[in-house]
Amino acid sequence: MVNLNNKQPIGLFDSGIGGTSIWKEVHKLLPNENTIYLSDSKNAPYGEKPVEEILKLSIKNTEILLNKGCKLIIVACNTATTNAINYLRKNYDVPFIGIEPAIKPAALYSKTGAVGILATKGTLSSKLFEKTSSEFAKNIVTIEQDGEGLVPLIEDGKLNSSETNELLLKYLSPMLQHNLDHLVLGCTHYPYLIPQIKKIVGENVTIIDSGAAVAKQTKSILKKHHLLSNNFTTSKHQFYTNGSLEVLQNILSDVTDPILIEKLDF
Repeated sequence: MVNLNNKQPIGLFDSGIGGTSIWKEVHKLLPNENTIYLSDSKNAPYGEKPVEEILKLSIKNTEILLNKGCKLIIVACNTATTNAINYLRKNYDVPFIGIEPAIKPAALYSKTGAVGILATKGTLSSKLFEKTSSEFAKNIVTIEQDGEGLVPLIEDGKLNSSETNELLLKYLSPMLQHNLDHLVLGCTHYPYLIPQIKKIVGENVTIIDSGAAVAKQTKSILKKHHLLSNNFTTSKHQFYTNGSLEVLQNILSDVTDPILIEKLDF
């Protein structure tokens, strides 16, 4: 481990604004930590790109965050985690926290024995996803659905548009015929769609995303490496995007702490 100190920021990156759903959970649990968030909206979604390109983009994002002095990096993207995190852990000397669909709790708590997974193609076709599924979902039926088209709509600020609702209806209605009782959101953009998803799936389907679990794991790893911040003054939060500033500002409009949002060409 390189010489890290607890005053350094936590870094997060995603193929766009979706990982801010993870950032909000991390900030809620660890309010004293400084953070730097990288929104690679220009290349969103990663889920439809070849593995080599996902790896290349993940390396680029990691190096930007390391150059900005981050002590730990959260790969706030399911596709980047499943396709690149093993390489990143082997080649960089800071702790990495990954994100993958929360199949384990869904399988554990399912009463009907059927669980839905809404994710991107890049996540569903990855080796890590296959390994997790075969390990934890052996005895249940998993209904996988590629959410193609949803990320670009969210990146365009069209969260509540008729196009988004129509796509959700198209993807979720067939899944409901399998009597599922849990729906796993396998993309960090999708928690922003929970209000619309609830209207479609109803009261009897539990929606699970990874945000709170990632925040807990981040705290645990920082503690293990003696990197938890003891900063009790106001923490600093910097957000950089190579896409629309306005869309990023809107998605963070519920954040009450002071934050800095800037355009960065990367």
